[in-house]
Amino acid sequence: MDELAVIAQDSLRGRTDHMVALEEALAVARSGESTVLVLRGEAGVGKTSLLHYVEGQATGFRTLGISGIESEMAMPYASLQQLCAPMLGRLYDLPGPQREALSVAFGLLVGKTVNRFLVGLAVGSLLAAAAEDHPLVCLIDDAQWLDETSIEVLTFVARRLSGKPVALIFASQKSEGEQMAGLPQLIVDGLSEPDARALLVSAVGVPLDPAVRDRMVSEAHGNPTALLHLPHTLTAGDLAGGFWLPSSPSMASYLENIFYQQFVTLPGHSQLLLQTAAAEPTGDVGLLFRAARLQGVAVAAAGMSAEASGLVEFGSRVRFRHLLVRSVIYSRLSTPTRRSVHQALAEATERRLDPDRRAWHRAHAATQPDEEVASELEVSAGRAQHRGGIAAKASFLRRSAELTPSAERRVTRSLVAAQVEIDAGEIDRAEDMLATAEAGPLDDFQMAWLERLRARMVFAKGRGSDAPQMLLESASRLALLDAASARDTLLEAVGAAIFAGRLNEGQVPGQVAAAARSGPPQPVPRTVDVLLNGVASLTLDGYPACANSLKEALKSVRQEEAVAVLEGEPYPRLACSLLPESLAVELWDDEAWEDLAANAVVRARTAGALAILPIALNDQACFHVHAGAFDKAAGEIAEAAAISAVTGSPAVIHTALVLGGWKAAQPEALELVETSIKDAGTRGEGRAIGLAEYATALRYNGLGRYDAALAAARSACQYEDLGSYGWALVELIEAACRSGQQDAAATGLAKLAERTRASGTAWARGTEACSRALLSDGRTAEAFYLEAIEALATCRIALQLARARLLYGEWLRRENRRQESRAYLRSAYEAFSRAGADCFAERARRELSVTGDTARKRTVGTDLELTSQEAQIARLAEQGLTNGEIAAQLFISPRTVEWHLGNVFAKLGVSSRRHLHAAMPPHEVG
Repeated sequence: MDELAVIAQDSLRGRTDHMVALEEALAVARSGESTVLVLRGEAGVGKTSLLHYVEGQATGFRTLGISGIESEMAMPYASLQQLCAPMLGRLYDLPGPQREALSVAFGLLVGKTVNRFLVGLAVGSLLAAAAEDHPLVCLIDDAQWLDETSIEVLTFVARRLSGKPVALIFASQKSEGEQMAGLPQLIVDGLSEPDARALLVSAVGVPLDPAVRDRMVSEAHGNPTALLHLPHTLTAGDLAGGFWLPSSPSMASYLENIFYQQFVTLPGHSQLLLQTAAAEPTGDVGLLFRAARLQGVAVAAAGMSAEASGLVEFGSRVRFRHLLVRSVIYSRLSTPTRRSVHQALAEATERRLDPDRRAWHRAHAATQPDEEVASELEVSAGRAQHRGGIAAKASFLRRSAELTPSAERRVTRSLVAAQVEIDAGEIDRAEDMLATAEAGPLDDFQMAWLERLRARMVFAKGRGSDAPQMLLESASRLALLDAASARDTLLEAVGAAIFAGRLNEGQVPGQVAAAARSGPPQPVPRTVDVLLNGVASLTLDGYPACANSLKEALKSVRQEEAVAVLEGEPYPRLACSLLPESLAVELWDDEAWEDLAANAVVRARTAGALAILPIALNDQACFHVHAGAFDKAAGEIAEAAAISAVTGSPAVIHTALVLGGWKAAQPEALELVETSIKDAGTRGEGRAIGLAEYATALRYNGLGRYDAALAAARSACQYEDLGSYGWALVELIEAACRSGQQDAAATGLAKLAERTRASGTAWARGTEACSRALLSDGRTAEAFYLEAIEALATCRIALQLARARLLYGEWLRRENRRQESRAYLRSAYEAFSRAGADCFAERARRELSVTGDTARKRTVGTDLELTSQEAQIARLAEQGLTNGEIAAQLFISPRTVEWHLGNVFAKLGVSSRRHLHAAMPPHEVG
């Protein structure tokens, strides 16, 4: 297969009719009759994708496949030998003349001139013999590159093979004057415009200017390969706002040369017209012709010659024959010509109607710093963000800084650009902008600002213990210069300190709280101020005293977030992005947690904030873990990890640890804890260590190894990690009770109750009641269990409800109330089983069996049999996403998606994605 086909192999969008036709061909072969079909279409249109689809559908078939290779076209029988090689064990079953003819053709025997008729009969006999036990499907890709003798024999067989369960399916670019003419064919055209647009959007993965998106779709002519190739050659910054200018991509260089040779044979004015068109992102015909006339081009004549070449058409918009045509023309422009065409396009663009694109062209035409152009770019940056996300804004700001002649203004613009690029995950470019700013001259405020951004970069790169102290020092410097910026930075220090956890250098949380308290009062407190005041109160005054202020802060954040999501406002948070969600968990407010986590993901994804999105996804995943939706959580964890890999930042492992604690029967969970503690310690990310210890305690409580659970829980509780400390106390209380250490359990309960009573939510009440039941006897214990179940049934934390039912069922069984215990144990078992909480499900099953009831021991199946990435990919495929769309969303290759889906189909016992809905379990809370 050629490279284009490999890239495009997974796009089946808009191919329903083709898929049905191919399935019908397989059905004919299954019935015992031979069938032949030739897929015809241009390179990259998706023929190879359809052959892969056939292979996936060919359950019960023996599958043989070859692909023509242009360099082997002069080698007689080369492709045929490749196809027949797996069947040559049956060579000696053939009649003598056929065996001899085929042996000579394949070089296995020296003999007379090959009799092609006998070779054809021999191949037909081999195929028939190979199909005796199982129907056979032969997939021949790139048939136009088969050597002449091989294609002659295969078409001979295709026309004469009958009454045998054999399907011969070819894919070829040629359509006329070839030996396959007359065979049944299926034309594979380009995708429809809606399908092509959707495929491009999924492939790019970042916001894209609609006008430029439509041009790309138009020039791709529905070719999936051209559309899917873009993410492999462009960054989010390259696509900034859709102001993409092509560079020569690394695909099909021979095709580029062909296009370029056609281009250089054109008259000079036609060349200049196409060069200008290549530099214009939207395909606006009127704009192009105005710009061409400004360069002295006789548009009518030049356009006629250009269209006659077949490289371009001028209709309602300019449309190149292929995206590669535009790329190769633009990438080979000389610097003076590139600047001149951009200058002409800038002059031809109406300032009033399209100031941003005019500024963009002027920037590319500039030969030296120019304040007027730099100012226009700066003004355009905000509008660009609405079209192309924060990467677009960063691109405009970066170029604005580069074109700024004044050193003082260049410093400010460089700092602004760096700040946006950090949020966009463009850390290397942000470093370049900071280096430009550092060249100065910097005033005191700019120096403090630069320090703050360097601290942000440190956090983005590692989330370790260095960032909080750096942010605190920057806030101290800013306090004398700008109180609002200082408080913003203090809140970022809080967010960074959450990640550093027990590895915080010095006493950062206390210092932050003291700094927040010591600052001047805010006349009109912002949400940032309300949050900061609440956190300061938590640190300095303790949980009961600060609970109400924290609730007010959370309410303020939720109101602001809801408005921001509705109005599509840009995402503002970075280092402190985990803080509101952590406060929601700290307050046992499951409703706020769900809302804040979902809104954070929506805003970060919409803005293209790749530095923030992995953190937001992990927090949403953590909610889904506690809600019992492990499949959703695993998908979000995998997506976050893929984005982190793209941006070069360490993966956010917090929720993976928590999920591993619940899925404790899986050995990889233990390995994750060990490696996570080691890596987090090296990096200075103490929160990960605390969560690893919590997950270990959770795991051992599930397994009934209470001494080990108690040791891990004690370690987890040594530091009050915001949001997860209460969870660790719950594990400590159960482990201590089961280990006979009532005093330790009582101490843990007192600390837990201090938080849950101040919270007052159903989640808090139910959690406290369940823990109190463990420390109680008789009717008191029963009353607490029933109170816990009643409260938890009204909240979203499904696993805590299942756990309360398990504990109550165990208590009833020990009270010899076996009949009553069964309903609670069975309910807990089913809930844990559905979620995939292996050890707790097994614990419930064992208890149920002791009561004399039986629950079928769960075999590993569906999501529990699948790896987290397999489950995520299966869910996306079940929703109708193509492999290319799944790959774009998860930042992996389409071939990796195909490989995982193959494993999914095998594990679930299905043959295609159409059957996934029936094979996958229903979605849980989400």
